[in-house]
Amino acid sequence: MTARALKVGYLLPTRDVLLTGEDPPRAEAVVTLAQHAEELGFDGVWVGDSLTAKPRLEPLSVLAAVAARTRRVRLGTAVLLAALRHPVLLAQTAATVDLLSGGRLTLGIGVGGAFTPEQRQEWRAAGVDQGRRAARLEEMIEILQRLWSGDRVSYNGKHFVLEEIALGFKSFRRAGIPVLLACQAGKSREAQYRRAARLAEGMISITDPPEDFARVRGAVLDEVEALGRNPTDFSAAYYMTVLLHPDREPARERAVAWITQYYGADYWGDRWGPYGPPEAVAARIREFAAAGADEIVVRFASSDQRGQLDVFAREVLPALKET
Repeated sequence: MTARALKVGYLLPTRDVLLTGEDPPRAEAVVTLAQHAEELGFDGVWVGDSLTAKPRLEPLSVLAAVAARTRRVRLGTAVLLAALRHPVLLAQTAATVDLLSGGRLTLGIGVGGAFTPEQRQEWRAAGVDQGRRAARLEEMIEILQRLWSGDRVSYNGKHFVLEEIALGFKSFRRAGIPVLLACQAGKSREAQYRRAARLAEGMISITDPPEDFARVRGAVLDEVEALGRNPTDFSAAYYMTVLLHPDREPARERAVAWITQYYGADYWGDRWGPYGPPEAVAARIREFAAAGADEIVVRFASSDQRGQLDVFAREVLPALKET
């Protein structure tokens, strides 16, 4: 069997443009960066999500704008906190973006955290019981997939009750919009793996080192096969934060400063991603490709997004395309 070529995506800085403090924020810069990433040969552009915990531009609105200004790159969320939303509204919005883009949308979706006061406040602001967000998400994905098919949907769940609801149009692709569900290593994560195997077209992970990523992917594929699905049709993406700089120590200092501003604390450690010379970044990405990643989504820990994009495209991307 021929190995699939590694795809490389770029995470647009939809939070970074708010952290500059400019009023109004330079939202247009995000769309321009998406165009530039397409010109440089990236396979996709992705956006993160948060309502109030880590404020940023609304993800699907951004992707609609990017769809109008690009022609080739795939558009994705890494990851969408879908359970903050209502499934009918989300189905309509996502299907619209899929139509506008000619079927280029992929939804990476996660259950989301409720560990910090800011995260808990975010769930309260959306009127969602944080303790039931995983079960709510499972019902949402079932509803989304049925609505995207154009069916008239009736649904009687614990979280949603629908009676004869239809969008009035289908997503661009008759098979629906691909969904990647977040899966990570750790105790009591088996429910994540079963959820992804049953409901998604793939998985997406963050922070796990390559060996853990490979184990999680293997566990999810076992569940996929147990359900009678074809594991070769199930994709695996990995989202990493990188910083390119000729010298490793200055790179670490800049990476820590960036992530501290972004999250309010230094979460970098050794699990967050590579920083330093391009060859070191390329080598780390290859480790994830060898562990089974079909796509790598890179987020640059820098205020100079265009500069990082250009260096990555010139000195890292060609080496990865040869992998």
